Amino acid sequence: MLIFAVDDEPKQLQNLHNAIAGAEPGAVIRDFLLGSTALDAVKNEALRPDVVFSDIRMPGVSGLELAVQMKILSPDTRIVFVTGYEEYALEAYRRHISGYVLKPVDAAQIREELDAMPHVRPALQKLRVQCFGYFEVYWQEKPLHFQRMQTKELFAYLISREGAACTNEQISTALWEDEWDLHVTLPRIRVLLSDLRQTLKGIGMEGVLIRKRGWMAVDRSRIDCDYYRLHDGDIAALNSFRGQFMHQYSWAELTAGELDCRLLDHYLQ
Repeated sequence: MLIFAVDDEPKQLQNLHNAIAGAEPGAVIRDFLLGSTALDAVKNEALRPDVVFSDIRMPGVSGLELAVQMKILSPDTRIVFVTGYEEYALEAYRRHISGYVLKPVDAAQIREELDAMPHVRPALQKLRVQCFGYFEVYWQEKPLHFQRMQTKELFAYLISREGAACTNEQISTALWEDEWDLHVTLPRIRVLLSDLRQTLKGIGMEGVLIRKRGWMAVDRSRIDCDYYRLHDGDIAALNSFRGQFMHQYSWAELTAGELDCRLLDHYLQ
């Protein structure tokens, strides 16, 4: 679950963050001191928060204005006002805001508001991953932006392993086949891994990545992938394969050949 916390007072924002974390420990929480920066995150980063907890009286974009603009940009987002001014309650309900809590806010209040939201998206969502043709990752039907192309390639390699553990040596061999010294490539892997974690964290999907000492993997249950569906016996996925698998990566050519053979066997039966 992705939750925005918005308050122009740093201490109040920290208190709000702590209350949300206490009520929903698994949530990804993004903090904003200005309503305008929260809106920018939705516009520029394609984030779609499940819930926004926002102060009302703020400089620039007020909480009321934030609520109106947020509902335009992300209609499914639930808005909850967090304020010390009871007179705003009527205005909150008039604008179809999900809830209203008074400061000082605590975890019990946050939990009560979350429990009253039947239409909040389930905590378990899936990334949509396309392996056939060119590798692409989609979040809420929009391409996921990667800061580095090799970060995307690292994720592609992890996807190709179907949830199997990948060692640093295996990743190094795939991404830098001409570089044999792990001492050279290991710092690169760490940078890419950090970048990948931040990218997934930004959309509330950090749980897709599984990291243990010396290896990493992806959680297949959090991914909707044509390649995985093919292995699960989905005929539609099999028929969608046209001879290309992660076409931009040379290390994926072997898998493409294996899929070609599988497709031939299927139609010869």
